[in-house]
Amino acid sequence: MQQSCRKGRDANTREDCRLVAVVNSTQDFWRQEFQRRGGRYSPASTVFFSGQVNTACGAASKAVGPFYCPADRQVYLDLGFFDDLRTKFGATGGPFAQAYVIAHEYGHHIQNLTGTLARAQNGQTGANSNAVKVELQADCYAGVWAHNATRTPDESTGRPLIKSLTDEDIRDGLNAAAAVGDDRIQEKFQGRVTPESWTHGSAEQRQQWFYQGYRTGDMAQCNTFR
Repeated sequence: MQQSCRKGRDANTREDCRLVAVVNSTQDFWRQEFQRRGGRYSPASTVFFSGQVNTACGAASKAVGPFYCPADRQVYLDLGFFDDLRTKFGATGGPFAQAYVIAHEYGHHIQNLTGTLARAQNGQTGANSNAVKVELQADCYAGVWAHNATRTPDESTGRPLIKSLTDEDIRDGLNAAAAVGDDRIQEKFQGRVTPESWTHGSAEQRQQWFYQGYRTGDMAQCNTFR
């Protein structure tokens, strides 16, 4: 897919090329951010799939949606999820809603590189669990990328892959974050909210932390474990 997405206009006319552009922008930003902080960024590969995929974390179906596998350091993006985000979860959609999802999954890669992701592996759930805090931090990291997306130069061209973000783009990102909040999903599909089983955080929390990252542009402001 990446080989056929060579020019900026491809991202404006083809959805697959737009997704590749977001992946490239996200990785370029984190590579430069790690260098700025005196570290070294190890990129994550991206696997686009539909239906089912085998990973080092086990087999996964489209029911899982996009996810990050720390065992092979790859981001898996179910292409059908972006339609589900709008039709099943009630998000308004739009290109930046897709960008938010991708940047969130790369946020998990950053957590894996910094050692934070392991804190969610204790099997606990609930509004104050580490599982939720890890997800909210990934939302914040997605916001940090969004803040810097129009400033991060592509390493091959020297120009940002994303030229501008509008207020509508950010609203779409916030709306997508809210749509996949645990409370929204539980209310929609089981008719009641059970915070003790939360794994990702409420709609309000997810919006709050995405906006925290977007407002500050600073990963140091994404400490959800305080």
